Amino acid sequence: MKLHIKYDINLCCKIVLKEQLDKLQLPYNISGLGEVILTGTVPTVKYDELELCLKKYGIEIINEPKNVLVQKIKDAIVEMVYLKETLPISNNSAFLADKLNKSYNYLSDVFSEVTLTSIQSFIIYHRVERTKQEIIEGNLNISEIAWKLKYSSVAHLSNEFKKVIGLTPTRFQRIFASRKENDIIN
Repeated sequence: MKLHIKYDINLCCKIVLKEQLDKLQLPYNISGLGEVILTGTVPTVKYDELELCLKKYGIEIINEPKNVLVQKIKDAIVEMVYLKETLPISNNSAFLADKLNKSYNYLSDVFSEVTLTSIQSFIIYHRVERTKQEIIEGNLNISEIAWKLKYSSVAHLSNEFKKVIGLTPTRFQRIFASRKENDIIN
């Protein structure tokens, strides 16, 4: 039997963090996406144990300031693309600059230096992934998805989608529908 699962990665991470911090009896506050404030002093042994426990789940403690900023940029983009019902009206650079209280040029320079890719490429990738998610859920047509994700047109969405995936959204939708139908038959 095949199960199709929908999950909230942010909620999953939060639950893992809470479980591991509670298990180690560390006092904490989860202050936001990707941030935990440990209250009080943390013995090195417990810190190392926490780091090891989290690593099992693919969660990494980041210490380098530029890497922390890059993670905040990524988290803000993920929040913008996945957690909002529709994307912000303002442009992406203004959204990130306001959210992180830094100039977009500085954010862009640090992001490119650390990841060797641009913020815009990261945003495009995630918007395309969100488009795939919307197509798979099947509640909206391509035009509605383009509007919801603030593409200037369906053609713009199709061009970005094809560059990243290698197929048009319509072709992807047909392939997915065909596979889904075959799963039901088999």
